[in-house]
Order: sequence, then structure tokens, then C-alpha cells
Amino acid sequence: MGALDEPLTKLVGDRTAKVLADSLKLRTVGDLLHHYPRRYVERGQLTSLDELETDEHVTVLARIEKVTLIPFRGRKGDRLEVVVTDGRSRLSLVFFNQGWRQKELRAGAQGLFAGKVGVFNRTRQLVSPDYQLLDEDAGSDAAEQFAGRLIPVYGASAQMPSWKLSICIETALTKHLGDVGEPLPAELRERHDLIPLPEALELIHRPRSQADRERAQSRLRWDEAFVLQVALAQRRAADSALPAKPRRARAGGLLDAFDARLPFTLTEGQRKVSAEIAADLATEHPMHRLLQGEVGSGKTLVALRAMLAVVDAGGQAVLLAPTEVLAQQHHRSIVEMMGDLAEGGMLGGSDLGTRVVLLTGSMGVPARRQALLDMACGDAGIAIGTHALIEDKVQFQDLGLVVVDEQHRFGVEQRDALRAKGEQPPHLLVMTATPIPRTVAMTVFGDLETSVLDQLPAGRSPISTHVVPALEKPNFLTRAWERVREEVGKGHQAYVVCPRIGDEEPAAPAKDGRKKRRAAEEDFEEVADAGAASDERRPPLSVVETAEMLVRGPLSGLRVEILHGRLAPEAKDEVMRRFAAGEVDVLVATTVIEVGVNVPNSTVMVIMDADRFGVSQLHQLRGRVGRGSAAGLCLLVSEMPGGSAARGRLDAVAGTLDGFELSRIDLEQRREGDVLGQAQSGVKSSLKVLSVLEDEEVILTARTEATRLVAEDPDLAAHPELRTALESLLDEDRAAYMEKG
Repeated sequence: MGALDEPLTKLVGDRTAKVLADSLKLRTVGDLLHHYPRRYVERGQLTSLDELETDEHVTVLARIEKVTLIPFRGRKGDRLEVVVTDGRSRLSLVFFNQGWRQKELRAGAQGLFAGKVGVFNRTRQLVSPDYQLLDEDAGSDAAEQFAGRLIPVYGASAQMPSWKLSICIETALTKHLGDVGEPLPAELRERHDLIPLPEALELIHRPRSQADRERAQSRLRWDEAFVLQVALAQRRAADSALPAKPRRARAGGLLDAFDARLPFTLTEGQRKVSAEIAADLATEHPMHRLLQGEVGSGKTLVALRAMLAVVDAGGQAVLLAPTEVLAQQHHRSIVEMMGDLAEGGMLGGSDLGTRVVLLTGSMGVPARRQALLDMACGDAGIAIGTHALIEDKVQFQDLGLVVVDEQHRFGVEQRDALRAKGEQPPHLLVMTATPIPRTVAMTVFGDLETSVLDQLPAGRSPISTHVVPALEKPNFLTRAWERVREEVGKGHQAYVVCPRIGDEEPAAPAKDGRKKRRAAEEDFEEVADAGAASDERRPPLSVVETAEMLVRGPLSGLRVEILHGRLAPEAKDEVMRRFAAGEVDVLVATTVIEVGVNVPNSTVMVIMDADRFGVSQLHQLRGRVGRGSAAGLCLLVSEMPGGSAARGRLDAVAGTLDGFELSRIDLEQRREGDVLGQAQSGVKSSLKVLSVLEDEEVILTARTEATRLVAEDPDLAAHPELRTALESLLDEDRAAYMEKG
């Protein structure tokens, strides 16, 4: 075990080590050295106190303005109130029965103060905060310790404030900086003018100037980008070495017959991407391709053409969908597009055709048994389904292609189990309806070749999006319902989307209820992830309550139905069938309709409590309208005030139809997530200084360098320090993720 792998107990003692592990997940010397400052402050440069948010744990640099000791009335004890300022705003520090602190907390002294921001009598305050005074005349050696350089402020906790962390890190630097290895090859450092890693760690924690900090961050960005790209390059190399059957469409076969029947011409983008996929399918190594694009750009058609090419070559293809509603929708639309080509071997079916089967967990026994038989004997060239496709009893005669729709909704083990059903590794096509900026795709899906569809098919109409401020201008909401009636009057249909189902147990606490809802297989994304209700906000609007309100009020007389993930599968399918057939005017639904649902006659969508959804999610939802020749309208209803961050997100969605631009905004707000983990957002990022949005040049160059190095030294035999850094990055869970893909 290297010195950097030593447990922190040896460095800081059992008690402090336990606090570091429990509150900050720092367990080794290396963890501590790589816990970088969040920001820096300069002596004399006070923290802006008016930017502090309630319930946030903060460390602020401020000057003491006033100190008052207030005895309690009618009982023993006192309250010490200390007012600190940045010259513009003030913050109260409150200490109970600690009057002795008056001796050190004197007006004019400057210090670091840490605690949780609370509010009492409409005044922001920190109760019993930790603090460290920086003025020499305050009797502290902190001023001498920090003199002449920037003061690091670390991500901290209530038990471990920033300056206590700083003391631990100082100890680690003093004792172990000489033990730090060098993962980057010398020639690479020289090519890109990068300082050695030990120097970078010293300067990131002990910068004397902004230039020091920038030099350190430049080097550490490279470490994160390069080690990550080496991991992905190794995986690409391993995948390219696997054998796979080439799958080429045959002239005059099923694909040609399908293309001849298309009532429209493929877009230039669809032709280009189809050619990329066809070239991959023709190789003797498994395809690993990400197909992403704008809402309604025709990804499903491109995927279907790839599946037909595989069937032409004698293989089978599966399409894995995250929900039964989406699986049924895919099955229905694919069978419709193929016509008698989807009835191979059946009475009236085309001689060139194949069978297209559906497999979901709720199917009846006879239908399920027939689908399993058709897949096992090869009669079904195309299988579409949910997680049911992954079960052990599901067998294929010759699985050649796996298409995964919305990869982020499937666990690694599930995707791996399906790919393992082929005798040789099948080709893999991952589809996502969420546009991903180029560098994000290259970092998160760096092992996949990427194809982008950014061109809408001919005949698709633009979508107009408007924010409806329901509290500020209630007449706007009234007008929204009038617009729905107008569209229905023209023979069109409408969606109303709500963030909650509404049949939850009323006694369940909000958090428990949310967990229960998310646990249901069909409720993957039915709870908005961008604006969970706080105690001060009313509960999110629900499908059940909203539908009742609409039927009794503004949409009375219209045919209104509800759809959500906890309806019985037969009921969901029936509702979607009736809506697609035009027998329902207004569908009140959760985000179960977010992707894949295709009803061209739908022209208007009203999203209730729109601020409770993420930016990309709103973009996906509105893509359900305007899919025909009539223009689409999306109304984002919110009670959040103008000027708030939530309204800013909605204004961004209303301001552009560019999904890639919106995904950048979404990412800036939610961070990258753990780019090597199963979740792509909403969790702590594994990137500390590298930004996949801002550091495009570093990521591109690191990818090139990593690919070259892995080609020369696949096992990193000549680079032991790099191998160690890679092992540190890839813990057991992440390593499994990388292996399974």
C-alpha cells in the first residue's frame, strides 16, 4: 500500500478521521490531498453576504461590526449577538450562554465564520458558528498562517469547517507531498507545458497568487481529462478486439422493400447517419454507436432501418424501451410503418417480411408464450419490449443488434444481460432523445461513436412555447384553457402534463411518497427532478385532481382521460389507443408520455407546475406536439415569480427550440453528475476541476493523447503511476460499469 493509500487515522487521529470519513467521504491521505478548495478569498476582500441562501452551510470572510450581550428575561442565561458585515450587507452570529466570547469577538476584527444560514425575525443568522479570527491583534496565529496568500475555502460540513480541513490538508502536504507520484508521461507534460503533480497539489492548496492557482488548476484539469480518456480508450480498444458477425443488407431484400414503401424522402441527416450505422454493421467487430438528436428528428426510423438490415443478413434485432407505454407505442408504430412486411410467415404477409413481436411483463400467458417461441426459433426478426426481454427464459436464435432507447433509464446489468443473449457480442445502438453537447457526449459516452440528427423531417411544424405566470396574471391561465378548447374545436387534440399522479397515500411524508412512486417500474421519470416541493410550497399538481378540475370547469364537455405509470397495463394501452385514434380530446398525463409517444393530431400541450421539471425534460415533453402538419403550441404554467431562477429556466425553454443549447443550460445548472457512474446527473460529480462544457480543448487533446498511448501500451505496463491513478478512479462499481457498458 502506497503512502497516499494510508488511512487518515495515522495522519489526523481516529476521531478526526471518523468525522472526515462520515461527513466528507475522505478516508485516505490521497483523498485529502485531492479535496480541492471550492474558492479562495483574499484578506481584505470580504464575502458578499447578500448572496447567502437559507439552509446553506457557508464559510464567509467578514468584519465584526457590533457585539451585544443580551441577558434572558426572567431566567438565567444570555445571548451574545455579533453582527458582521461586508460593507453592504449584514449577518447576525448568535451564541447562547457564551458571553465569554466577547473577549475575542471584538468590533473591527476580521475572521472566517462557518455555519448553516437560518432566518429569525426576517434576519439571516448563523447560530453558534465555528470561526477563526485572522487579525493579529485578535490573538490568533491565523493571520500569520494566511499572510501573503489566498485563503482556501473548502467544501466542508458542520462537523468539519473549512479551516479545520485546511489544517488537516497542511499536515498531509507537509508529510506526504514527496510521496505523490506522477501519472502523466514526461513527454506529454512537456508538450502541453504542465507542471509536475506534487507542485500542482501544493499550489492548489497554498497559492500565493491567482497565477499559482491557475497553473495548478490547468495541470489538475489535465489529470482528470487524461485518466478518464485513458479508461475510455482502453474500453474502445477492448471492444474493437471482440468478434462480431458482419450484418449487411442484401439487395432486393427487406430493407429495400421497406424503403420503397416510405411515403416520404429521408432527410439528408437520416441518410448520413444510416450510412454510418450500415458501415459499422458490416464490420467484424461490434458496433457501439450513440444516436442522438432533436425531438422528432426521426431516430426511430433510422433505428428500424438498421434492424431491417440485420434481419436481411439472417439475424435478429431487439428494441429495449424503458416503459410499457413506450414499448407498445414503438411496436404499434413499427408494425404500422412496415405493413405486411411485419407479417412474415403469416397469412397475407409479404414473402420478404418478418415477424415483429412485443414482450412486456404484463402480457397474458398465451401471447407471452407465442412471443418467446417466435424469438427462440427465429420467426421474429424484430422483438420490442421492456425489462421482460432480459429474463433468463428469453432466448434468440441469432441476436445481431440491440437497440436501447433512453440508455440512462436502464441499469448496466440489464443492458449487459440482454447483450449476453447473442452467441457473439451483438452490435449496439444507443438512442437518446436528450441532446448532449459534444464534449459531454465524448466524456460520458466516450466509448461510443456518436451520430447526431439535428434536422427535422419535411412536414414537421414549428412549436411555439410561452410561459403562463398563473399567479401574476391569472387571466393568462384562463386564456390557456380557451386555446385548448379552440384547438379541439379545429379537430385537434391536447396534452395536459402534471408532475404528480395524485393517488398516493395521503399520510405518507413527501420524501417517502416520492421514493414509493419512483420504485414503480412504469414511473421512471414521473416525478420532476428540478424543483422538488419545499415546505413553503404547495404540493405539486396531480393528474387525478387536475383532470377532475378541468372536467368540472374550463374543459367541461370535452372528452378528457388520464394516463400515468400506475394504471394497469391494459388500461394504459387502451387510453393511448383511443387517444391515437382521436377518441379522446385531452389527455391529462404524467411524464410517461415524455418520449416516443407519437400522435400527429396533437397540437397543444399545457405543462402544469412547469418549474418543477428540468430544462431538457420540458424540451422532450413539448416534442409530443407539432408532429403533424399543424403548428404546435406549448404553454408552461408556473406560479414562480418573475426574476427567479425557476422562471429563468422556463424563459430559456420558451426562447429556443435548440435542444443542444437547452442541454447546455441544463448541465450548467445540474452539473455533469458522476460521468463514470450509472446516473448522468443529480449526483456528486467525479470531476473536481474539469468542466465538460468549458474545457472542450483539454478534453479533445486528452482524448487524442490517450488513444495514442493506449495503442502503444494497452496494459499501461510502462506507465505504472498512470495505472495506479486509473485504479483509483475506477472503484469496483465504476469498473463494473466500464466492463459491462
